[in-house]
Amino acid sequence: MTATTPTSTIPATASLRRYGALLGRYLAPQAGAAAVLAVLLLVGIGLQLLVPQVLRRFIDTATGVAAGTLAEGAGAALVGLAGVFLAVALGTQLLGGAATVLGAAVGWTATNLLRRDLLEHCLALDMTFHSARTSGEMIERIDGDVTALSDFFAQFAVRVIGGLLLLAGILVVLWLENAWIGLALTVFTLLEVAVMVALREVAVPATTREREAAAQVFGFVEERLTGIQDVRANGGGAHALHRFIHAMRTFFHDVRRAWMARSVVWLSSYGLFVLGMLVTIGSSIQLVMAGAITLGTAYMVFQYLIMLQSPIEQITQQMQLLQRAGASVGRVDELLRERSRLTVVDGEHARRLPDGPLDVRFEGVTFRYHDAEPDADPNLQGIDLVVPAGHHLGLLGRTGSGKTTLTRLLFRFYDPLEGSVRLGGVDAREVPLPELRRRVGLVTQEVQLFQASVRDNLSFFDDTVPDERLIGALHEVGLGAWFDGLPQGLDTPVRAGGASLSAGEAQLLALARVFLADPGLVVLDEPSSRLDPVTEQRLERALERLLRGRTAVIIAHRLETVERVDAVAIMSDARLIEHGPRAVLAADPHSRYARLRRVALGLADGDEELLEELA
Repeated sequence: MTATTPTSTIPATASLRRYGALLGRYLAPQAGAAAVLAVLLLVGIGLQLLVPQVLRRFIDTATGVAAGTLAEGAGAALVGLAGVFLAVALGTQLLGGAATVLGAAVGWTATNLLRRDLLEHCLALDMTFHSARTSGEMIERIDGDVTALSDFFAQFAVRVIGGLLLLAGILVVLWLENAWIGLALTVFTLLEVAVMVALREVAVPATTREREAAAQVFGFVEERLTGIQDVRANGGGAHALHRFIHAMRTFFHDVRRAWMARSVVWLSSYGLFVLGMLVTIGSSIQLVMAGAITLGTAYMVFQYLIMLQSPIEQITQQMQLLQRAGASVGRVDELLRERSRLTVVDGEHARRLPDGPLDVRFEGVTFRYHDAEPDADPNLQGIDLVVPAGHHLGLLGRTGSGKTTLTRLLFRFYDPLEGSVRLGGVDAREVPLPELRRRVGLVTQEVQLFQASVRDNLSFFDDTVPDERLIGALHEVGLGAWFDGLPQGLDTPVRAGGASLSAGEAQLLALARVFLADPGLVVLDEPSSRLDPVTEQRLERALERLLRGRTAVIIAHRLETVERVDAVAIMSDARLIEHGPRAVLAADPHSRYARLRRVALGLADGDEELLEELA
């Protein structure tokens, strides 16, 4: 399993800048909802500040009635104050609930936009990036890290901004009521805030390790589930379980360490609050006994102190979320900073490929995978090769000779280190990637089908493709009878990996995709090598229709595959060692292709070195 790249600890200033950038970028489109949220928060805070004032009036009025110092009508005033209290309390709860729901909607909308941008960014990266990471790891990076951010986005405005506003309002009221009480609680609040600020980054490194451990677990599970048949067939279940337990043990320790680190903030804040409560209650008792304040005022101060706990606890909880988000935002930022090694052109500098079949030219192409050792031999060395428009080239060579690597350069999954790849006379690096990949089709041995409808599997989830074109493509490849038997037509679901289809049906479905794209160049990676003879004949007929009027490069593992091509190229050890018209090479008894052909047809004794060319 590929290890994740460790994310460095984020400095506090950089972390805040990144939060600000993310909030600004993804919350700005929801300015209207944010404005409504601000109104709800302000009105709700005003009502919360009013509650202790109503309670003070109620207590002082009730105390006066008990002492006989108030005139008649005080009872009606008490009933009125009770009604005001209930109305204010109900309004506070309704506004708080509405703000929470709206805040969650704003937050989740923002993070869904972030997920979309992350996925789009990753899909645009070259294959060097994807080959170094498992699918499970990428799921965790795109979804898991953003989910941690979604909690932060969804609750930040309601809990942090609302909490800060409530905190400020409480302190202003206390200063207006009694300067000494206001000063004492202001000092207490500043001390609480100072502790939170000092500890806000303490759990970021541990949380980063927690997220990385989660990515490791997801990657492990994805790899084993993908290879479940091989694991079972080779008796690897016990070993896989042992490795899984090891990965989960690491994950458990990292989660516990991160949770304990995040708890430091809460424990520190709660300890300070208990101390502040003791001091405030003791001071209020002394002031009431001295006659400096009324009992209602003392209760109001106590009520405001209790109210102080709520925003401080909310801010404290958000500081813990902030630390989780700090680790996630670092990993998200790291992912967004990944850059493809492919140059992307667009606008006035972009060039279009000509219509019709495309000629192919490899000019002095040398290539080495980016994750290879610096002193490793190239995977392709000095390749010069021309395929005229409308011609078909058969590409032979043993496994590892560079056949597949050469064809992947046609799609710009990678770019050559030296030389150029030209299609229709245009350097592939000057063509926009969507245009390039629309004009070059690929059919491989391994067909990737999705757990979706037949329509979505054919169109790659493009709703704009008319049903008539989809059905026409199916009939074109010989799947007309199969389609007529589908219970729901194009809406018939296909199981993941094509488990509900035969190997031949899956291959023909892949061919139908290429028909829909109508490319000028088709690359075939021996798609019929795993089929039975009858199914292979069906596929061959479909291939003939597909390749008619198009340029084709066919990677062959059997000589029969290249019997219909115009030219043959043979690769060995990253080099092109023979190339020419198939008929000419077949007629030349000294050519490597002719010797391979005689051995394969049993017209000559076996030659191990030659037979390896087709291995």
